[in-house]
Amino acid sequence: MGVKLGSAPAAWGISFADDPQQTPWKRYLDEVAESGYEWTELGPPGYLPTNIDVLGNELQQRNLKLAGGFIMPEIEDRDAWPAIQEEVRTVGALVSCLGGEQLVLIDDLYTNMHTGEMLKDANLDNGSWDYMIEATQSIAEIAKGEFGLDTVFHPHTESHVEYEDQIERFLRDTDPELVGLCLDTGHHAYRGGDPISFIEKHHSRLRYLHLKNVDRSKLTEVKANGTPLAKATAEGLFCEPADGTVDFLELRNVLQKINYCNFAIVEHDMYPAPFDKPLPIAQRTRRFFRDIGLG
Repeated sequence: MGVKLGSAPAAWGISFADDPQQTPWKRYLDEVAESGYEWTELGPPGYLPTNIDVLGNELQQRNLKLAGGFIMPEIEDRDAWPAIQEEVRTVGALVSCLGGEQLVLIDDLYTNMHTGEMLKDANLDNGSWDYMIEATQSIAEIAKGEFGLDTVFHPHTESHVEYEDQIERFLRDTDPELVGLCLDTGHHAYRGGDPISFIEKHHSRLRYLHLKNVDRSKLTEVKANGTPLAKATAEGLFCEPADGTVDFLELRNVLQKINYCNFAIVEHDMYPAPFDKPLPIAQRTRRFFRDIGLG
């Protein structure tokens, strides 16, 4: 098993391109390197510098490498397609020029990321679903054809692909040559799934991982109260890997069994977070994964 372990701005509470409640980007890069990681993601487009030379120099100074970047557009919205193409090309060029390999694609949430307010229906009708599939594959074609990037789709809480049956439908409807799976262990557990058995069942599509965990007691409370993601995150639903519902020792065993040799990017959603909070968590998390032989 050759897992390439990295971290991401999300592990520092970074959810937006620009927000004064978030760790400044230079401090993030300093601290992700100090934590012992050599790989990072871009985070929300615009959080890290978008100038290739500037970001390349900043990464090189800290002996960091770029794993990939993500975009989070409203994929099922036909009117959004011109803006989506532009974002794919902007992020794709940055990732490709800096040696990254993956474009992580997430469908935009049906809730407000700050307040949790419902913005649109939680479920798509068949026509909107079909268009989302078509647009996803068009995004993957641009990423592959123009930048040599592999597109991996990330199911996400409060998006239109969040539950196991929706993920399986998405996998059936997309071309495996074009679209891989980025499984987020925390979001999968949040929505009642078993990420370990899901990986065993669908490992042929798994080409990227986000590693995070959820607190068992808080998850029970969130489900009982119908707490939206934004509020649950602020209340500490996501926790350190050793403490939550996902058994990372068993996950390690499954990854060894399937000979997983791709990226595993650590996240710990905690927006908003005091600036001094993320670093000690990241250091403990890096030691934990090193100790169990995962990256």
